[in-house]
Amino acid sequence: MLRIVPDEDLREELALALDEICRRGAERMLAAALEAEVDAYLDRHRTGRDERGLLVVRNGRARARSVVTAVGAIEVSAPRVNDRRRDPATGDRHRFRSSILPPYVRRSPKVVEVLPLLYLHGLSSKDFVPALAGFFGTEAGLSPSAITRLTTNWSAEREAFMARDLSKVDYVYVWVDGVHFSVRLGDDEHLCVLVMMGVRTDGRKELVALADGYRESTESWAELLRGCRRRGMRAPALATGDGALGFWAACRDVFPETRHQRDWVHKAANVLDALPASVQAQARRALREIWDAEDKDHAERALDRFCSDFAKWPKAVAKLTGDREALLAFYDYPVQHWIHLRTSNPIESTFAPVRARTDLTKGPGSREAGLAMCFKLIEAAEGRWRRVNAPELVALVRAGAKFVNGRLVERTDREDAA
Repeated sequence: MLRIVPDEDLREELALALDEICRRGAERMLAAALEAEVDAYLDRHRTGRDERGLLVVRNGRARARSVVTAVGAIEVSAPRVNDRRRDPATGDRHRFRSSILPPYVRRSPKVVEVLPLLYLHGLSSKDFVPALAGFFGTEAGLSPSAITRLTTNWSAEREAFMARDLSKVDYVYVWVDGVHFSVRLGDDEHLCVLVMMGVRTDGRKELVALADGYRESTESWAELLRGCRRRGMRAPALATGDGALGFWAACRDVFPETRHQRDWVHKAANVLDALPASVQAQARRALREIWDAEDKDHAERALDRFCSDFAKWPKAVAKLTGDREALLAFYDYPVQHWIHLRTSNPIESTFAPVRARTDLTKGPGSREAGLAMCFKLIEAAEGRWRRVNAPELVALVRAGAKFVNGRLVERTDREDAA
């Protein structure tokens, strides 16, 4: 019987060859794409002529440069264009600018995206060169100083984001939370990042605001909300967050028409903390019967039953009865949205990698660096956020449609006349 014994050296050599094939294929594809882009540009302006001939012609090739991409570092020599046309208003020369490979670009957008993610997951800036040079095949653009420059750029991007116009965007639902970190350098020992995420009328989730706060205080939240309102933000229909936030007092002042929904994950944890360990399993099941009830009436009865069964522990009961209305507010919205509205999990899950990095590095180096990294983490994750269930119903909520136990109530002509 013939047995084939794999040659480990040959296997390793084939693996290296595969990477090289991918890299060379990417080089050829990029070169072809750049040529096609230039050809299309020349075709669009083929009619422009003067006494010297065509106004837009090829002009050789640029000096070869290395670009770090997801398949490694590839060499590219982009074709150049001589465009002698001038703007009639300003007299400035027109210039060809590649949308595929802009001037001075040394890293692909995917590589730029992965750098903050790796940093947030615990990779120190001094580790970038040995860790990534082996993967990308180069050290170009991956030095600690380059990462430092990136964090400075991230801070500027966050500031521009926080100054953008909000009058053309409508956030119907929002989630809010305060995320805490330790700070390694400077006089400040702690950083509290105030985060607000929202759902647009088309059902898409977006980051609304991210700012530095002071212990989630009412003043910090009020400043953030007033800034949003000043830039044109409408009052959300419903806001979901932890009951300990200063957000609620600030929201009542800035957006008094916004309804409040307490986060059931935080609330359940707070209630269980007020109970002895011997009854926590039973209490957890009883709490789930409330937020998983089929409608608001069943939820009300389940809450009353919890208060009766655990009356021996008044502190735990008070944590529920004190926020009764805010805990059950989500039942007045589409049933498809309940799973999204009763918890601020979208923020918690997004910041899980940040907390992982905090455990490894004992927090960001400064408050500014922490804010910048949080902003880039959310920016990178935002493209993977899915829409809320039944996104077409979000616009109905904004239009004032009435939902009873999660079902849309059709108004009759008699009811409208009344």
